[in-house]
Amino acid sequence: MGLKEIRKGIGVRPLNEMISITAEHFPKRLALRIKDAESGKYRSYTYTEMLSAIKKVGGFLKSKGIKRGDLIGIIGENRPEWIISYFGVLWIGGVVVPLDSRAKETEIRHILQHSEAKAVISSGRYLDTMLEIKEHCKKKIFKFLVSMDKSREVFNLPDIFKKYDDDTPLRRVDLDDLAIILYTSGTTGSSKGVMLTHRNLSSNVDQMIRAIYFDENDRFFSVLPIHHVYENTAGNLVPLSLGASITYARSLKSKILFEDLKETEPTAFLAVPILLEKILLGIYKNIEKAPIHTKGIFAALKGGSKLLNAIKKRKGSEIFFRALRQKMGFGKLRFMISGGAALPAWVSKGLEELGFPILQGYGLSETSPVLTLNPPCCPKNETAGMPLPDVDIKIIDPNENGVGEIAAKGPNIMKGYYKNPEATKEVFTDDGYFLTGDLGFIDEDGYLHITGRKKSVIVTKGGKNIFPEEVENVLLQSPFIEEILVLRGFNKKNGAEEVHAIIYPNMEKLDEYFLHKGIENPTEKDVYDVLKKEVDKYGATLAEYKRIKHFTIRDEEFPKTTTQKIKRYLFEQQYFDN
Repeated sequence: MGLKEIRKGIGVRPLNEMISITAEHFPKRLALRIKDAESGKYRSYTYTEMLSAIKKVGGFLKSKGIKRGDLIGIIGENRPEWIISYFGVLWIGGVVVPLDSRAKETEIRHILQHSEAKAVISSGRYLDTMLEIKEHCKKKIFKFLVSMDKSREVFNLPDIFKKYDDDTPLRRVDLDDLAIILYTSGTTGSSKGVMLTHRNLSSNVDQMIRAIYFDENDRFFSVLPIHHVYENTAGNLVPLSLGASITYARSLKSKILFEDLKETEPTAFLAVPILLEKILLGIYKNIEKAPIHTKGIFAALKGGSKLLNAIKKRKGSEIFFRALRQKMGFGKLRFMISGGAALPAWVSKGLEELGFPILQGYGLSETSPVLTLNPPCCPKNETAGMPLPDVDIKIIDPNENGVGEIAAKGPNIMKGYYKNPEATKEVFTDDGYFLTGDLGFIDEDGYLHITGRKKSVIVTKGGKNIFPEEVENVLLQSPFIEEILVLRGFNKKNGAEEVHAIIYPNMEKLDEYFLHKGIENPTEKDVYDVLKKEVDKYGATLAEYKRIKHFTIRDEEFPKTTTQKIKRYLFEQQYFDN
């Protein structure tokens, strides 16, 4: 059982052919744009202009000896020139190595050395870092560097756009040729190069188009890091395969972000849970500060929307909170899609109550990435949704509750890990299913539920399984807990594994609380006592064996991956004594 196909797909073809066909069909439509910080004007590309720039980049690379199958690194912030560089590499049959702009210099150097990239295209913001890597790397590294911005030090796109012709012919490639190698440490800490072919990525684009309706009239708003496969595939390749437009956010600062949203009025918005949580909490915060009559109106609207929702699902929320969404720039929004990590139930419920068309999906870098998505007609956002067309999901070795490891098969599953046949072999079953490392079950309606990571499960002395993510989601409902990491702990007295946690508090909420209580200089014990009450209060809804027995307080945010998942592996080896 999977998502119902709502229309025919666009077919599966090499990505360079795909962009050529789209530009031919929609030459004058807006493709890419971003607002310039200094002039306040948009820097825009129609499909014709974008394709011309792509051909020029491809022609330049070809003139420098780049051949079919050569690897080229790309690093930079979200901007039109990033995607132009991406397709410029693919245009001549090259392979893109997307680089995380927030990675440490040592990590970037390792990726460039391991991949043996022939060149790097960098935005001006990261040019000095790339020059530093090239100059001080003892082992031979990439041959040349290209800046996306004007530069006297290296080759640069502004000059390339002026000097090169746009007559570079498209290099024919096979569907099973590599398109990108995506290095991702994820939450495990071990860097692997995920090899994704043209077939993998193009299939995933086609699967999404068959399951959810987008067309050339859609306006995508890009906020997630473009090098990550979730944003790259769903937020860039999907719209660019249909003739839709993409606006890149200038900044994630609230003021600038909402300015751009109001001007753009997007119909599609991809996000990770932490961003959606901040949006929802921002709305609640503004309501808290509002005059009493405004709060009364808000409460009345919630009551009215619930009555109408009971008759027709979501209709009340959609109508009663239309003005609120319009004020934020979300008035024309058709789809708000959450991915990259599990969406807390209270966040999805809160957004649904305000009429946001939220849909949760699930996937991994190794799956191009989308495997499942909630159907727009009948979303159950406490789940990860249903499998996309041509995706087969099964549960390996389910227990008495139906929970086991999630395995997937389909044309969007990676070719393997670059130069790592051992790791590749470990994640595939004998019958060709990819082992995700996630645990879950499929309910009677065909929706996939994710219960946690296989490696993170805590097993009690009585043989009970505890999924840290479940406990974390329950406790994150507390306004005093900003972030939490639930881990296995060790009780020296009886040798049993127990549930422990590290908490990063919401200091703003705590300050408000202590001010209200008349406590001018709260101590560490005061903070601990408040958090202990919250842990006990929300933990009471959990079975006894799942409740936190001990916790420590952290005074800074947890280190996170690109998709804002806490790097659990950095803390999982820690054990706490009672």
